[in-house]
Amino acid sequence: MMVLAVTGYKGHELGIFSNKHEAVPYIKGILKNRLAHLVEEGLEWVVISGQLGVELWAGEAVIELKDSYPDLKLAVLTPFQHQEQRWKENTQEYYQLILSKADFVDSISKRSYENPGQLQAANQFIIEKTDGLLVLYDTDQPGSPEFYLKTAHKYVELGNEYPILSISFFDINDYIEESQKSNEDDWVT
Repeated sequence: MMVLAVTGYKGHELGIFSNKHEAVPYIKGILKNRLAHLVEEGLEWVVISGQLGVELWAGEAVIELKDSYPDLKLAVLTPFQHQEQRWKENTQEYYQLILSKADFVDSISKRSYENPGQLQAANQFIIEKTDGLLVLYDTDQPGSPEFYLKTAHKYVELGNEYPILSISFFDINDYIEESQKSNEDDWVT
């Protein structure tokens, strides 16, 4: 897999309203670990649509991974132009920071938001242009990743080989426990 789409919940769907929330470093950490493993297997590009939450945290993870994997690239393909225009100022600054460090940025629709069809078209476009999907999603917690997943599953049903990799809440809890244990072990030695 050379080109991977990454998506997941928006921050508010997880009860996270700030990047300073205690869960954010763990979510970015597990994304970074999964992406590093995939880079070792040949991953070259990570594609996000720039949505708040998991997608921008994945963008940050890619940017951090570039220190160890300088050939890794980040593409941000927004569903429409100016998707950030109604966000709070500090959120817009964070978004612009991620975009400024991306290797490729473009909007799929060259217009501002008009209707939900632009989001559906963006999901379809990104699925068709990538080799697989990494999604932070749990079937017990419905949310916005469902739209991406439905598109990906339809794409597979049409006979396309398209791996769908997932990170669940159990995976995050395991990662948190391992991280905390590792930190405790560091104090002991």
